[in-house]
Amino acid sequence: MTSSVTAPALSGQPPRTLARRTLLVGGAGTLAAVAAPALVQPALAANRGRLGPVFALGVASGDPTPRGVVLWTRLARDPIAEDGLGAMPTRDIAMSWQLAEDPGFARIARSGSVTARRKNAHSVHVEVNGLRPGREYWYRFRAAGEISPVGRTLTTPAPGSTTPLVLAAASCAQYEHGFFTAYRRMAEQQPDLVVHLGDYQYEYRAGSYVAPGGNVRDHRGPETETLAGYRQRHAQYKSDADLQAAHAASPWVVTWDDHEVDNNWADEVPENIQPYFLERRANAFRAFYENMPLRRSSVPVGIDMQMYRRVEWGAIASLHVLDTRQYRDDQACGDGARTGCADALDPSRTITGDAQEDWLLDGLARSQARWQLLGQQVFFSQRDFAAGAVQTFSMDGWDGYTASRERILTGMADRGVENPVVLTGDVHRHYAAEIKSDFDDPASATVGVELVTTSISTGGDGIDMDPATAAQLVENPHIKLVNSQRGYVQLRLTDTEMQSEFKVLPYVQRPGAPLTTRARFVTPAGAPGLHPA
Repeated sequence: MTSSVTAPALSGQPPRTLARRTLLVGGAGTLAAVAAPALVQPALAANRGRLGPVFALGVASGDPTPRGVVLWTRLARDPIAEDGLGAMPTRDIAMSWQLAEDPGFARIARSGSVTARRKNAHSVHVEVNGLRPGREYWYRFRAAGEISPVGRTLTTPAPGSTTPLVLAAASCAQYEHGFFTAYRRMAEQQPDLVVHLGDYQYEYRAGSYVAPGGNVRDHRGPETETLAGYRQRHAQYKSDADLQAAHAASPWVVTWDDHEVDNNWADEVPENIQPYFLERRANAFRAFYENMPLRRSSVPVGIDMQMYRRVEWGAIASLHVLDTRQYRDDQACGDGARTGCADALDPSRTITGDAQEDWLLDGLARSQARWQLLGQQVFFSQRDFAAGAVQTFSMDGWDGYTASRERILTGMADRGVENPVVLTGDVHRHYAAEIKSDFDDPASATVGVELVTTSISTGGDGIDMDPATAAQLVENPHIKLVNSQRGYVQLRLTDTEMQSEFKVLPYVQRPGAPLTTRARFVTPAGAPGLHPA
């Protein structure tokens, strides 16, 4: 069966607006694929199961709706080729794709053809539409006489459905620091959704960012600045078998943090003086789109790229995906951990930008879902690093943008938003925190919870607890868990409760670690808080 694969934007997708000046350094073009009549399917079936070198980067799916999903792949024969184009031919390449109701592809639901264009690094984004809500599907591609690996994906439940959601939240995968075993263990669990909260890849040249105990493998190429460099780095990461397994197991919803571009960048301001930073940013955005299962609504235009959006899971959850990098004010007081930084309290400062803040509060007010999930990058709750009466805060997290946090919390209270859950990455530690109406008063009302996922590999093996992290529990009584091992967070959300599990690995600097659960919490619907289970 052949189908058109054009699809509407996600529910709640904000209109594209270019709030700032746009640097025209060469647009990515509309990369999302529109299906043409299917190629001859008997040839596809005859080669079933044959894996070829052009699919060295695997397959992925993402941003599901009740009726559709994005299918992705990128052709490459040599993922670490210096030109970033994977040693592929200089021409465009015709491809076909299939999406089936069974893993053996006996019941084809949709199929079509698409062109992998060299100008887009031979990446394709197929927006499939017309599917059934709340269903498993399997998909694959064919190109150059070869068959891709098979991926599993899902559509979201129909509006009003109370089908539970199992979600895995991940962040911070530094290729040099450790093996991506956590991705492999995640794939084995087959969650309904994987939400990646940023630092999917790191920009550093080999050996310039060293984990405790040393790096276990090296980045190829210099620090990423050029389009070729970002393409090469993404391809090196995508060539990892554990990461490919996680992409093939579940649909992903991705956002970025800083290392997809440059450490601690803020809007048009880089970490250090860089005369060509805006060109670098445009290169990073283009490569990010080329390598992620995103809809055409996220095609970058120069230095602008639409990343904040919503994914709905029936009546159970609204996932509000945020971008706290592209629109933020520069970090206060020179960034880092600061004591007594008055600029952090400036009421005009923003971490989201005005348009995104309004979009978020409007969406929270309109949503009828039981749980309101905010998928975002940096620590949301107050986190004091200093012992005693003196308070020291990170200027890169929401503590450096206190007015932004207060506007969000006040806005939720004014709108009667229930069951907010903030999902966070960035800090390479597991945290479980209760969001307070007044963080300086432990007896104040708990208005939501924050679940912070540790890194996939950044920081090397890690440890359960050290004196510095243990001290944070004393200074911040709203924080109920700190853990410095590697892993991810898994949630199960139903109409009555949320179960959160903090998954950990004993090591990542050698492969094959087993997965265990470090801590479990239950949060009843209508009663925000963290109850150990």
